[in-house]
Amino acid sequence: MKAIVGLGVVWVALLVTLAFLYTRLDAGASGPDQGAYRGSEPPARIVMPDFVLQDYEGKEVTSDSLLGGVVLLTFLDAQCEETCPVIAAQVAQTFGRMDPDLRARVTAVAISTDPDEDTSGAVRSFLRRTRAEGELRYLTGPTPAVRRVWGKFQILSSFESGTDSTHSAPVRIYDAGGVWVSTLHAGADLTDENLIHDLRVASEEGES
Repeated sequence: MKAIVGLGVVWVALLVTLAFLYTRLDAGASGPDQGAYRGSEPPARIVMPDFVLQDYEGKEVTSDSLLGGVVLLTFLDAQCEETCPVIAAQVAQTFGRMDPDLRARVTAVAISTDPDEDTSGAVRSFLRRTRAEGELRYLTGPTPAVRRVWGKFQILSSFESGTDSTHSAPVRIYDAGGVWVSTLHAGADLTDENLIHDLRVASEEGES
């Protein structure tokens, strides 16, 4: 019964994601009503939830400490061999292409979707394999604490699905005030050009 319920949750999450992407693509990425961002824009003003976690080296990171700069935030599993390496490598590659001024205004953060398996060694190895070490702040913590964070962000974790590669993996962008402004997805619209564009727009809006 637990397996059946788990599969049901996974299918619901996948259907919601597909419907979201279909709406985004059906609207036309270059249409006149698209807005300032190339990623999908939330329908309402949604602020980054409060959280207190640690990076894989044990340093505390809070949502408040990220305010004042643009935040690229995603959800990864260091054991995932499908979407997660693609996202981490894409972030590293994009940050390598950014001009120094924009790079200084952006922090990239990943929140673990399986803190039990995402040990310091596992995360460090993952970041090195994807060349994201020093670019992506990978956050984890005790599972009960991280589970509360998943709930606040309304994402499905690999810990809950029971499969390393089955979890939510949006790449969300928050402006300097902590407002969620854009979402991109690996395999759809997550490219160097789109990331740099949306991060720049978020940064410029924070200055206005």
